Amino acid sequence: MDGHGNHRLKFSIFHHRSSSTSKPDRPIHYPPEYLCGISRSLMADPVVVSSGQTYERLSVRVCQDFGFSPTDDDGSTADFSSVITNRNMKLTILKWCDNNGIEHPQPPDYTSIELIVRQLMEKQRQNNRFLASDTELLRVVADKRPGVAVHAATEVGLRVNRFQLNSPPQTEEIVRESTILPFKTQPSCYAPPPQTEEIGRESFDREGNSEEESRIISKFRSDNEFEQQEGVISLRNLTKSDESIRASLCTKELLAALLPLVSSRSMNIQINAVASVVNLSIKKSNKMKIVRSGFVPPLIDVLDRGSAESQEHAAGSLFSLSLDDENKMAIGILGGLPVLMNALRSENERTRNDSALCLYHLTLNPSNRVKLVKIGAVGILLSLARIEGFASRILLILCNIAACVDGRSAMLDANAVDCLVGMLKEKEMDSESTRENCVVALHALSQGGFRFRGLATAAGAVEALREVEERGSERAREKAKRILQMMRTGGNGSVQMDGIDSGGVSWTGRVGVGLNRYSTSTTKF
Repeated sequence: MDGHGNHRLKFSIFHHRSSSTSKPDRPIHYPPEYLCGISRSLMADPVVVSSGQTYERLSVRVCQDFGFSPTDDDGSTADFSSVITNRNMKLTILKWCDNNGIEHPQPPDYTSIELIVRQLMEKQRQNNRFLASDTELLRVVADKRPGVAVHAATEVGLRVNRFQLNSPPQTEEIVRESTILPFKTQPSCYAPPPQTEEIGRESFDREGNSEEESRIISKFRSDNEFEQQEGVISLRNLTKSDESIRASLCTKELLAALLPLVSSRSMNIQINAVASVVNLSIKKSNKMKIVRSGFVPPLIDVLDRGSAESQEHAAGSLFSLSLDDENKMAIGILGGLPVLMNALRSENERTRNDSALCLYHLTLNPSNRVKLVKIGAVGILLSLARIEGFASRILLILCNIAACVDGRSAMLDANAVDCLVGMLKEKEMDSESTRENCVVALHALSQGGFRFRGLATAAGAVEALREVEERGSERAREKAKRILQMMRTGGNGSVQMDGIDSGGVSWTGRVGVGLNRYSTSTTKF
């Protein structure tokens, strides 16, 4: 904001000084509190916003139109949910102008403010993605306090207690059950080779690895595109078949040489480079190495503007990396959420599916839920939940968002209760898991108390939930029964939630029915 702001400020000072007739040669120093924090111009119609800052009214309107929340010099982010005229500030500015012989400020035109806001949006987008350098990313990810990490919801294993970093202990009692979770752990674009395929694993020893690594790195660093392409194809083939090779080849030197090729202008090089990242990320110990090596920003760019096949692999890479709890915050910080939301509308089914599952895992992190709410994702997700064959994945994300106060409020504002009840009333649904997830999301929203009760009653939820209680799965019947009980008693916020806690959806028993269908049915790399 400073660079653009200084330029606009100079223009504004020159304009007012030249138009003044009283003291044209006297230097004019505008009090900073009289200047709009967005346009950096003297305010004609100042307004106070919810977060306490004062801006030009038209600047706020343009930001609202573009869904943009600027960051002030002190690091605070503006909240435009309410706007109140600041009459005292306006009178003070007019009096100051009269005392200094300056013409009263005139309201700016929409086009000029739009240009300024677009510039600020682009600058903030670049900062979000690239200002967090490798060093900053390492600090964010590595400087976390030690704790007992939770298995990602798609990892096969026993569920352990989830913890929240730097947050107070939860007072809500959560019922946790040990269960094997059936979710997929690999991207849609990855499939293991047939067991009959051999590439000389026994002879590919440590020394061979070192020689092969040196050969591949040499090709990566070549100025010849043909050699670069040979290198990424070789790495892709090697890492698709053997887990030990994935571990041994994922070195700091190889990742540093591979990183620029992810952003290559050659489509073939980029496709094979990103596919190699997918293969390397399958190995759990490689996930954090890849993120710390700076791959997240270029992967986000590829998902945003790459070819269809590159986007498919980029979505698979981000999904695979999001399975590691330490990476969830980093992907959110580096600007992955808006691009993943856009990818949900991709024409490529694998890109859509992996983007949805990546968002599900990212929303297990509380800060990412809040980010999604702030960018207006709730309304988009509710509309996507109506798409046949896609609803169950979208409902998983909504369940996680509903686990936080801001998420519940946003969903209630977006008429989520009516949407979910409407889905329950439909006679035919994608699967029983979709029906279960619908009820689980309603159960999460029921923590909204009296407000939920009113919305649910108006939407005709009682009839729909009674039908689920009679004919649904065991888990769906249990949730429907609890919601109905809360609606009968009036709800006091004490409803116990065994399926959702502050860490997101914790699936037990039948949840995940139908998600086995999301397991890989893919082509080889």
